[in-house]
Amino acid sequence: MSKSDYFAAQLEKLRQKEQYRRFPQIVHKGKFVEQNGRSMLNLASNDYLGLANDDALQQAFLEKLAEKRPHFTSSSSRLLTGNFPEYETLEQRMAEAFQREACLLFNSGYHANIGILPAVANKQTLIVADKLVHASIIDGIRLSDAPFVRYRHNDYAHLHEILQKQHLNYECIIVVTESLFSMDGDFADLPQLVEFKRQFGNVMLYVDEAHGIGVYGEQGLGVAEQMNCLPYIDFLVGTFGKALASMGAYVVCDQVIKDYLINTMRPLIFSTALPPFNVAWTEFLFEKRPHFQAKRQHLMQLSARLRHIVAEKLNMPMPSESHIVPFILGNNQRTVQTAQRLQQQGYYCLPIRPPTVPVGTSRIRLSLTADITHDELEQFIEQLFLCNIN
Repeated sequence: MSKSDYFAAQLEKLRQKEQYRRFPQIVHKGKFVEQNGRSMLNLASNDYLGLANDDALQQAFLEKLAEKRPHFTSSSSRLLTGNFPEYETLEQRMAEAFQREACLLFNSGYHANIGILPAVANKQTLIVADKLVHASIIDGIRLSDAPFVRYRHNDYAHLHEILQKQHLNYECIIVVTESLFSMDGDFADLPQLVEFKRQFGNVMLYVDEAHGIGVYGEQGLGVAEQMNCLPYIDFLVGTFGKALASMGAYVVCDQVIKDYLINTMRPLIFSTALPPFNVAWTEFLFEKRPHFQAKRQHLMQLSARLRHIVAEKLNMPMPSESHIVPFILGNNQRTVQTAQRLQQQGYYCLPIRPPTVPVGTSRIRLSLTADITHDELEQFIEQLFLCNIN
């Protein structure tokens, strides 16, 4: 069998399992997307605060830059000729906002997660990760070549058992979790992790805030702010491409860790840096973040309503704790068909299937944004259960 025939056969297997993927052909129109002439309310976006669709914000940003517009490309790694003032301004302001020593920018959350752990971990480091951490974190763990184990999702008795057994066997243990899990919509118990760090002196904490930054906390600094854990997390990683409507990622950390990453982190050293224009837009939105509290409160109200009705209608425990509400159907085909019916009714919902989620837990990931109205949510809820195929 030729390689082309092998690839074709593997793709056919994916089709038979309802796991074949393709890029959607869509046009964005504010909080709606258009596909094949059909306009649909977007319930699959990570634009949690609705900032990406805010024309007034974009206009204010462009007016601010009228006299001096940043470069549209860095043309280089930051270690060569690509270190523009915009990067250092944003890093300084973020470090000040988080009340930490330092912040370091990356091109994406994937770059951060595949680069930090390989840079800081070695054979004398044990990485202990939640079972449901993002694929990018798993890739980073594998690239680190450090020994690792995974604890059952949010099972802190299991994690404590591992730490108790292993903490004397390694120079350092790095506990890795997401603050808000992107598929189940539930939170890590960050105060409990901080307590483990106090109990075991060689534990460091790595927390991915990709889905929490901008959405949680009085100042919009994320779940770690809301849980009063900001000073205690060694690697506080987050992204700008979701609630903050931009592109890129960051780690908030001690200065010595930032300096070490600059000297050892391969995806940082060998990548062309983000366009300064993009970083200026990120800084513009980050500075406005404290003023989005009304958007955060509205999003929480929408989320609570959807979670309650899903639990009530399906006679099940509350499906999540956040603005990410999984509608778990289990079967791949049923999930795909339900998503298609919702799209026909004007709601852009997408099926999430293995390997993104465990086998048997295929779902429609309902992702709410602050620009959805209460009336729009009620209309969607009515269709959600009408379109659910038994």
